[in-house]
Amino acid sequence: MKHKKHLIVIAGPTAVGKTDLCVRMAKALGCDVISADSRQFYKELSIGTAKPSPAEMGGVVHHFVDLSL
Repeated sequence: MKHKKHLIVIAGPTAVGKTDLCVRMAKALGCDVISADSRQFYKELSIGTAKPSPAEMGGVVHHFVDLSL
């Protein structure tokens, strides 16, 4: 039997606690976080993006935050 895969999407405005919720969920589910924020993607664009700090990431792997292209 094949295992079903699920995608959980957390969306909302800046500063409502999405990062904290995602970190807690990722730890509980044993998964990574994939960021879909178009501004957090670029390492050089930090102003006005509210990128999570390493402490806020809570040791959970975050994909597509601060990439160098």
